Amino acid sequence: MINHSRRHCVVELQASPSRIGQIRRIVSAQLRHWELDPLIDRAALGVTELLSNVHRHAQPDKTCTVEIELRLGRLTVSVIDSDPRLPVVHGTRAEALETCGRGLALVEALSEAWGARERPDGPGKAVWFSLTAAPARAAPVRPVSIKTVPVREPARAVLLAVDPGPVATGLPVASTVGARPG
Repeated sequence: MINHSRRHCVVELQASPSRIGQIRRIVSAQLRHWELDPLIDRAALGVTELLSNVHRHAQPDKTCTVEIELRLGRLTVSVIDSDPRLPVVHGTRAEALETCGRGLALVEALSEAWGARERPDGPGKAVWFSLTAAPARAAPVRPVSIKTVPVREPARAVLLAVDPGPVATGLPVASTVGARPG
């Protein structure tokens, strides 16, 4: 289910790898619609990390809700699931060969603020991050410099006097045209 209001969007889904890509595209499209293009990359990366955590860790199921909200110049992206366990940020000195465990550190690095809270309406939690939102700026209007080159005046018409002598009125035509060979 997708619910849109002017500055609020909610999407319910199963956090599977194929759905994560779809949600990333939905978030990107919504931010484009709100003219928040500069935030698209960070918001899409952040929501990908949060949904990946739901896919890897949430119990008993992978059902979740993604909520994006723009209020008072701040974009907040939340992922809400039914697992009551709050996320744990791994140390910043993760081993070089580890393939996971850096998602929340990445969310922390790309956002101005982030956090997790228990759901007041039942089991589960909401993990969120926020970004300062400023509408995409239109390209600045700059004066255009046009190099002007003076146009040369057209050449003056020259009148020639023609001798009014006799003018040939016709040209001779060969008599063989249309004649039969004999």
